[in-house]
Amino acid sequence: MNLKAFHVLFITAATFLAGGLGVWCLREHAAAGDGAGTLVGAVVSFAAAAGLVAYGAWFLRKMRGL
Repeated sequence: MNLKAFHVLFITAATFLAGGLGVWCLREHAAAGDGAGTLVGAVVSFAAAAGLVAYGAWFLRKMRGL
């Protein structure tokens, strides 16, 4: 596996992990209903996932010619 493929795999895994953490935080917030910490965690996780998707798209466009 070359470095480009590993990078794409790593970014994909990180995106799914960030999204999964966001879903988990939302479920915990709904179950407990107390405090805003889990809600903030969900928002930050979903923002990180969106940022990783944008970065992944940028990386693939940049590496298309290589």
